[in-house]
Amino acid sequence: MNPTTERQQRWKQQNTLTPEKLALARVVLNDIINGADPMDALREHPHTGGQVLSKAALVGAYNEMTALGELNPDKSLLAKIRMKPVRTLSGVTTVTVLTKPYPCPGKCIFCPTDVRMPKSYLPDEPGAMRGLEHNFDPFTQVRSRLEALENLGHPTDKIELLILGGTWSAYRRDYQEWFVKRCFDAMNAPSPLSSPYVTEQNGGIEGGSDLAAAQTLNESAPHRNVGLVIETRPDEITPKELTWLRHLGVTKVQMGAQSLDDRILEMNKRGHDVATTRRAVALLRTAGFKIVLHWMPNLHGATPESDRLDFARLWTDFCPDEIKIYPNQLLANAELYEVWQRGEFQPYTTQELIDLITEIKPTVPRYCRINRVIRDIPSTNVVEGNKRTSLRQDVQKEMKSRGTSCSCIRCREVRGTNVEAATLQLDDQIYPAGAAEEHFLSYITPDDRLAGFIRLCLPQADSPETGLDDLSGAALIREVHVYGQSLPVGAETNGSTQHAGLGTSLLVEAENIAKAHGFDKLAVISAIGTRQYYLERGFERGELYLVKKI
Repeated sequence: MNPTTERQQRWKQQNTLTPEKLALARVVLNDIINGADPMDALREHPHTGGQVLSKAALVGAYNEMTALGELNPDKSLLAKIRMKPVRTLSGVTTVTVLTKPYPCPGKCIFCPTDVRMPKSYLPDEPGAMRGLEHNFDPFTQVRSRLEALENLGHPTDKIELLILGGTWSAYRRDYQEWFVKRCFDAMNAPSPLSSPYVTEQNGGIEGGSDLAAAQTLNESAPHRNVGLVIETRPDEITPKELTWLRHLGVTKVQMGAQSLDDRILEMNKRGHDVATTRRAVALLRTAGFKIVLHWMPNLHGATPESDRLDFARLWTDFCPDEIKIYPNQLLANAELYEVWQRGEFQPYTTQELIDLITEIKPTVPRYCRINRVIRDIPSTNVVEGNKRTSLRQDVQKEMKSRGTSCSCIRCREVRGTNVEAATLQLDDQIYPAGAAEEHFLSYITPDDRLAGFIRLCLPQADSPETGLDDLSGAALIREVHVYGQSLPVGAETNGSTQHAGLGTSLLVEAENIAKAHGFDKLAVISAIGTRQYYLERGFERGELYLVKKI
């Protein structure tokens, strides 16, 4: 048996809730109710072979006991036994799906090639492994992930759908539309825990014969889509592509900038230049999309010194909303491996990477979020160089020892902390980006934590033409985000920022700024599941956006 298959089977065995595991979980849960520490109680009652039960088993026992009336619903108990609440502390629950293997137009020398996977992905990466396990079927990927999240006690009514798989724009459009529709079908079906067997055969998921019908159904579905993310290349972004992405419901685009140095891009056979990335970012911004750029230190031809200079270029004109720092990793199934064998490439050491990221992280502007600082590639695939996947923690430790800090969005989110709305201060950070004036309006706590924000884009005379009629003469709301543990729609939690009216207040501030700058229309790039939110606040349906006269 190959290691990937063995790992998949081991993962399934550990996470399958058998009657025996649920019975044992009841015993553990009663100990916790009586005051025991969750981890101590789990260790006290191991199951077969001395293995410790997963927290999913505890949540399963909790759900079973509350459903049978043996236990009253207890949010504090559920919070105590829930696994990794950080997954939903940013206000939404992310579900990742992978597209099928398909040729990529890129020829990048650092990119791994595995015939079983989409370009750049490996079969033993955690998210990619789930895609392979489900034969890249979008419906079963989404359903299984929703079930796993609910088993762990996470709310699943607000879903950011993250579609990975190389260059999305290179896939056939009929496949793209089918793939997205099937994801919506899965979100539109009843909750996995309330209806564990839902298939196309028993009529549980159709929700209409086309994508538009499935999207309309999702506006009030059990699992509303509050964000749809795809990844593509800068040279695939055109006005025509923007229209297509909006047709699908896309709100955020990830792109591999990789480097902002044409010499480095050419040495690594990236296939486009920096000017192409600049045009793509400007087009996406003027069309209201949220922009995530991937940046790769340690590319062939780079040095730590050149990477420091390159990183600074991100904040002049490009100004992404989010970034993923993906240090180049030497893999045996990439063309770069041959370059390394010839002695022409040398990976950075772990300490060199820590030093580099420790120096550049504090320079990230307050309007940007650092999503990742390393790809989750198992160390067994890395030939030479850094093999640590805990690089973020290593960098945080090093920054603390140096007395430096990072002010990016991720480092300032209030997360699960309760806040008093009356103590929040409104801040308006203004910066030029891609021929537009950006306003990062945010509510911050007295200790400079971020409670919520809105991205308002004011296109200028030289902003690129998108060809989107909804946006003619409009100021753009590209994102509204309020932080706190993701709550079921309509739920209230004492001190929760998500239900303190911050989003509405930010919309009013954005409208006032747009009006003061001479705009008479406001457009928002709404996800399908957030349409009702904006419609209730004076917006009307346009062709691809929601718009409001101001």
